[in-house]
Amino acid sequence: MDIVIGRAILALLAQFLSGASSRWYLSQPDTCQRVYFANHTSHLDILVIWASLPAYVRKVVRPVAAKDYWSAGPIRRYIATRLFNALLLERQNVKVHQNPVNTMLEEMGERYSIIIFPEGGRQSSGEVAEFKSGLYYMCKHRPELELIPIYIDNMNRILPRGTYLPVPMLSRVVFGPPLWLEENEKKNDFLARARQAVLDLKGK
Repeated sequence: MDIVIGRAILALLAQFLSGASSRWYLSQPDTCQRVYFANHTSHLDILVIWASLPAYVRKVVRPVAAKDYWSAGPIRRYIATRLFNALLLERQNVKVHQNPVNTMLEEMGERYSIIIFPEGGRQSSGEVAEFKSGLYYMCKHRPELELIPIYIDNMNRILPRGTYLPVPMLSRVVFGPPLWLEENEKKNDFLARARQAVLDLKGK
């Protein structure tokens, strides 16, 4: 029961702090297995995307987050592991056998969807950086996975890098139409297409 109440409170808090409105553009919320991927500008991005999903969808969506950040202190750790059911990945001292793509696919199983940020880090400028290759290799292993691009607008101004208190402003979370890795599509072509799918949602 504490998890149900905690998740509801966390979702309300996220909406209050970010002033986020959400829109589904040529797609709909669904519990089918998906990879939600978005631009990344703030530590609040995970929380805002997660809170923008309907409660019944949140139950089967696991945000992918940095273990070193979300394990730092009991509050973050509780939010990440108990409320988010987050998939925490090592960013430092990664061993050869700890391939992040394999870890994500194993943790997803046949049930869970995930939220990832293919840029690999926060972009304080608000620009969308080139995507890392992880998204491509996930799709090479699981080409049937439905990919949902997301554009988050204004979060870099609400919680600028290096600050801890949000600045009251409005933000938007736009979920775009699904896409899949095409047969024989090259890595660079796919990553460019996925990045453009995020950029295309700006202003929608």
